[in-house]
Amino acid sequence: MVSVAPCFPASNLDASLQSGLYVLGRAFVVVSSASDVSLVKDFLSINFGIVDVVAVISWDAVSVDDIIGLLDAGLEAVSVPEKCVKPLVDAGVPFTRIIVPGSSYDSAAVGVTVSSTDNGISELASKAAKTLIPDLGPQTVFVTFPESATVDSITKITTLDSTIAVIPFQLLSTDVVSSDNKISVAKIIASSLTSDRSDGLFTTLVVDVHDTALGLVYSSEESLAHAISTRTGVYQSRKRGLWFKGQTSGAVQNLRRVSSDCDGDCLKFVVEQTGAGFCHNETFSCFGGSSGLAGLEKTLLSRKKDAPEGSYTKRIFADEALLKAKIMEEAEELTEAKTKSAIAWEMADLLYFAFAKAVRDGVSLEEVERNLDSKSRKITRRKGDAKGKWAEQNGISTEKSQTPKVVVAPAPSVEDNKGKIELTRVDVSAISDAELTELLRRPAQKNANILNLVTPIVEAVRSRGDAALLEFTAKFDKAKLDSPIIRAPFPEELMQLDDETRSALDLSIENVRRFHAAQLETEPLVVETRPGVVCSRFARPIDSVALYVPGGTAILPSTALMLGVPAMVAGCKNIILASPPRADGTLTPEVVYVAHKVGASMIVLAGGAQAVAAMAYGTESIPKVNKILGPGNQFVTTAKMLVQNDTSALVSIDMPAGPSEVLVIADKTSNPAFVASDLLSQAEHGVDSQVVLIAVDLITEQLQAIEDQVHEQAMRLPRVEIVRGAIKHSRTFLVKTVEQAIELSNRYAPEHLIISIENANKYVDAVKHAGSVFVGEWSPESCGDYSSGTNHTLPTYGYAQVYSGVNTASFMKHLTSQELTPEGLKNIGPAVVRLADVEGLDAHGNAVRVRLSALEKK
Repeated sequence: MVSVAPCFPASNLDASLQSGLYVLGRAFVVVSSASDVSLVKDFLSINFGIVDVVAVISWDAVSVDDIIGLLDAGLEAVSVPEKCVKPLVDAGVPFTRIIVPGSSYDSAAVGVTVSSTDNGISELASKAAKTLIPDLGPQTVFVTFPESATVDSITKITTLDSTIAVIPFQLLSTDVVSSDNKISVAKIIASSLTSDRSDGLFTTLVVDVHDTALGLVYSSEESLAHAISTRTGVYQSRKRGLWFKGQTSGAVQNLRRVSSDCDGDCLKFVVEQTGAGFCHNETFSCFGGSSGLAGLEKTLLSRKKDAPEGSYTKRIFADEALLKAKIMEEAEELTEAKTKSAIAWEMADLLYFAFAKAVRDGVSLEEVERNLDSKSRKITRRKGDAKGKWAEQNGISTEKSQTPKVVVAPAPSVEDNKGKIELTRVDVSAISDAELTELLRRPAQKNANILNLVTPIVEAVRSRGDAALLEFTAKFDKAKLDSPIIRAPFPEELMQLDDETRSALDLSIENVRRFHAAQLETEPLVVETRPGVVCSRFARPIDSVALYVPGGTAILPSTALMLGVPAMVAGCKNIILASPPRADGTLTPEVVYVAHKVGASMIVLAGGAQAVAAMAYGTESIPKVNKILGPGNQFVTTAKMLVQNDTSALVSIDMPAGPSEVLVIADKTSNPAFVASDLLSQAEHGVDSQVVLIAVDLITEQLQAIEDQVHEQAMRLPRVEIVRGAIKHSRTFLVKTVEQAIELSNRYAPEHLIISIENANKYVDAVKHAGSVFVGEWSPESCGDYSSGTNHTLPTYGYAQVYSGVNTASFMKHLTSQELTPEGLKNIGPAVVRLADVEGLDAHGNAVRVRLSALEKK
């Protein structure tokens, strides 16, 4: 294998991706705090499969649970002090996932890390490799180098069998020509290889991301340096010298990983092949076409693009219900198959329809394989019980366990998180005020850890512009684009909608326009504060605004109109939308249609922190904006906060943002079905959403009716698993009076407040803190989300105490002016002079004195 791995502090982990060192396939990360543990987990959640991560634990307070959590998240291995080995093994961690640093060679561990720079380092490493316990199988010795390491000291190690040099990342260079104080990665790799050819070239096997062989070529140290520097397939032609694969044909290879075989006499390049294929005959591989699951994926992708109308494949892509039915049908037939041939036949059918769903929804085989690889690394094992109705249908009993309650009004027992869906009940009269305050807290957001991931993304887009933006879009959204924008006027084919959808959007746009147009300040505010002193205040639109429309688990054209319409009403000269594209590079036609209706100048085909950075700083194709508005996940929110605090960006944002939330106040007159539907309308947004019910003087039967409706309605929703996640941290608060309910709501400051009680409008005046209020049982929150006219971009996470929701004024700024006559200056001038003297600002006072003196001379 390639005998070098970079080592990073956890705070610089993302630098492995920015620097290109991920091509080495492995990174060592120093974990020295609890926040580092979270940071590594966050990194793995995004980049698992890109680079294998080994955590070097240098934190004394780390627990076995912390380490197992890292291994569960996809960590390749963990380097721990020898005293930690037994507790980890006792907890079920295999030896092959543990590395022991030091010079003790009798530990039951995968290897030994030797830290030394003396002349005997190679002998020391060799001895370590030979004295490991034999029955543990092949062992690897990791030699950690200090920042003072030299090329000579490193190459002594890379030539040893089963030995890997761990080098501080700042010492390594992926450039073709390294600077004096950096060590060439290509040189280190080349030093670990052997060649039996007279020309000294290294045999190189090229494979795709599924490990399918594409062809056999040759490499030199020079071609290796160019490949690592450009992150593309570059080889050494025996006839023509350096061969930049795809330079003339367009079939470029994106280099994912470089490794070598166990003897070091053959390189392996893992590439992402583009264009017609690897072979000069314009075929996928020099060894034939794709087969198996990779071949199935290619066939389905082709048919998704070109299948004729009316064909079966076209039908299953277009008809979600049909596809769902076929998957369930084939799964059932597989469970009933008895013979080997029947099982193989039904398994093939199930895989066909399962992959049709994956292709239809933009999920690649590579992503499926990454999930399988990730699951294989878990130490913590699932219980493995069958779920709900599937267990019942097959005669399997399910044990019920009590869900822990914080406090408790009498309530029926509930099943585990795969059983009944219901909120945790809290009797407010039975707890202290401090306990209530704690229960009103939202689920914690890991902003500090997210910031460490977001900052390098923002900096990359800021410094490299469109190129970085396109790279991140390919990485995070799986969309390979030639340009990151669509300019207006938008092509008609991108806005193909059925009449019903178009009418619904038009109605909603008009209602939102009417309400927001009424908010315009058409006349300046003018006040004469003293005779001859006239002060005024007037509004002006912000010139250029960016509107972020999330993608993710839901398609949100409603957000596009809620942001775009008030921007249009305010008179902003330049309106830009940004939204992450689908895997095929397109947006939903509804979003494009709204962008057209509000007069947007362009749509940025990007999401996440990279989209925020592009609009905050500008790129070659995207103009810098003055303000960024719109909701998003933690990456979007953190990026917005980051650029707002950068004075060089000179950009503002609408508000901080957290997950969606709703608070419903219900009494004895409330319709249980209505209340449940309102709670679920927010719970389906995401597992981090929170819903709160305040039940006013309800008896057990009335409360039970609402809970039954929550479960029954949730089980009919396609996003039921998301609902389960949200309900886990949601609560029902039991109070005696409406006044108590309103007070509790004001403490919580919800994004959406639904007052679904008798004479609801009597209590609106008592509401102090809420994003938007929905009054009475006929005012569901979803009407405000789409069509009533109010705005649905609202403060969350308790920020309703200090922020308003988006409105026309969000797209405007206010200027003030003052005009004084001679009389006015005489009336206030002496006061100005006195206060300037008090503050010691003589020039301020003098500006008035010279004028008063001039008036006296007239």
